[in-house]
Amino acid sequence: MLESLKMFTQYKGWATETSYSALEQVADAELHKQRRTNFKTIISTLNHIYVVDDIFKAHLRGTQHQYQQRNTEQQFSFKELWDKQRQMDVWYLDYVNALGGKDCAQRISFEYVGGGEGNMSVAEIILHIVNHNTYHRGFVSDMMYQIPAKPTANDLTVFLRDHYKPI
Repeated sequence: MLESLKMFTQYKGWATETSYSALEQVADAELHKQRRTNFKTIISTLNHIYVVDDIFKAHLRGTQHQYQQRNTEQQFSFKELWDKQRQMDVWYLDYVNALGGKDCAQRISFEYVGGGEGNMSVAEIILHIVNHNTYHRGFVSDMMYQIPAKPTANDLTVFLRDHYKPI
């Protein structure tokens, strides 16, 4: 399991870079343009990804987070958000690389932002974060096609074929 988590966190960082690199070519107005999607804009969707990463980072660290919702009204600029997401991806990679095999099964209890008690293993949290990022990058890709702009292929299969280097 630990080796898989290491691979998935590498994938998460790579997919962030490839997605943001493609978005760097998009006009700022398009990043903020209202669209018919859950988080309304590309930048808001990216912000949501970051916020959820940060919430679960706090759960893994056993600390409190400041979020009352799964997104924030005040959002970062594209560059600020990319820098913050890069730092977050490095944190997750470092966290997973420091785990021992038995750490993956450790259970963590927390309160969901939307209410209710949660209890997940470390491995489940990491897999959730990777899956959550992938899910919302799909929305971002769809919004890019609406511009029209071409998103990059950021699938796990592309990562494994062209970029994966076991640590």
